[in-house]
Amino acid sequence: MKKMIYGLFFGDSITYGEYDGVFGGWVDILKRYALQQFHEGKNELILFNLGIGGETTVGLLKRMPYELAARNSAEGNVVFIGYGANDLAKKDGTHMVNLEQFRNNINEAIHHAKQYTNDIYLVNILPVSQKVDGIESATGKLRTNEEVIVYNQILKDVASENSVHHVDFHAAVLDDKEILLSADGVHPNEKGYGIMAETAISIIEKYL
Repeated sequence: MKKMIYGLFFGDSITYGEYDGVFGGWVDILKRYALQQFHEGKNELILFNLGIGGETTVGLLKRMPYELAARNSAEGNVVFIGYGANDLAKKDGTHMVNLEQFRNNINEAIHHAKQYTNDIYLVNILPVSQKVDGIESATGKLRTNEEVIVYNQILKDVASENSVHHVDFHAAVLDDKEILLSADGVHPNEKGYGIMAETAISIIEKYL
């Protein structure tokens, strides 16, 4: 008996797929893959891209309970949470969301998700290009790879403490980041999104 499972992808512009005019980002690649598998007789896995550009975990918590309630499949849900790239950015010398608040927000997001599923995946933060590391962007945001590592450690610890899964996109992109990131040095290009999708396809396979 085939099941209908919902996959909810919460995140910022990297979840949304910004700067990828070819494939539409990693979640859209997964959507097409899941649809193809369904046509071949597998479970129906319906994926919702809930990424919003520029969002931090503060924005996530405002909408997450409503988004989860509106997209709840009786046959199973999978939740991906991908935040940090905006939280760790400094504006006027201050983090948009400091470390302690980030940890608390991620814990709260997991708490919301656990009301619907135990299949929860924390997605870590991508490295930034050398050319923007420590340099203020046109939007006034400053990011460093040093802080990416610190915030990623929080995500790893919180995943372990809550017994949820951890997705290491950082490691998948790190070695070739200068060719996998777009011109802005923060968002992946289509090659980068493709690498992320490869990692994520091996995760969603188990629900198909």
